[in-house]
Amino acid sequence: MFEYPSRKVAVIVEREAVESRWLTHRWELVGAVADVGGEARVIHQDPSHLQRLHPGLEVFLYPEEAEGYYLNVSSEAPSVFVSMRTDEATGDVYPFRATLSYNEAARWMDGGERVDRTIAWPELIAWMGQWVEDNYRPEPKKRQKPKSFLSKEGQLRKEGSS
Repeated sequence: MFEYPSRKVAVIVEREAVESRWLTHRWELVGAVADVGGEARVIHQDPSHLQRLHPGLEVFLYPEEAEGYYLNVSSEAPSVFVSMRTDEATGDVYPFRATLSYNEAARWMDGGERVDRTIAWPELIAWMGQWVEDNYRPEPKKRQKPKSFLSKEGQLRKEGSS
C-alpha cells in the first residue's frame, strides 16, 4: 500500500461576541500550527472571546493535487485551508478537514462547504515547497496568435481572402 506524505496540524478557532440583532457571536479560523496532540481544548477565554485548539487534522500531498499545491506555495501567502462545520446541538464551529491544495479547497467550496484559510507556518511551507519542486512541472503555456491576425469578426484571415 502506498503512503502519501503527510503532516499533522492543529487549528485554532475563535468565537467572538458581536452586537447584532441577529447574532450573539461569530466563529473564525485564526491560525494553524504543528500538531500538539491531545483533545480539543480551550486555550483562551475572556468575556468577549473564546479560543479553542483542535489538534489531530492531517494534510496529505497527493500527486493528482500537485497543481493546487504549486498554486498555494507560489502565492504571496501560502495557506492551510480548513473545512469548517457547525455542531447542530451547540452551534459551535469545528474543523472537519484540512488541505494545502487551492484546487481541493475550491472543490469543497463548490460542494457547499465553508472553507476558511490561515497562513501556513514556515516549516510547513518549506515541506510543501520541496515536494512541489520534486514532483510538479507546470504545463507549458500555449502560444496565442497575435490579435493582428484576427479579422474584425474574430476569425483568422485565410490566405487569398481580403
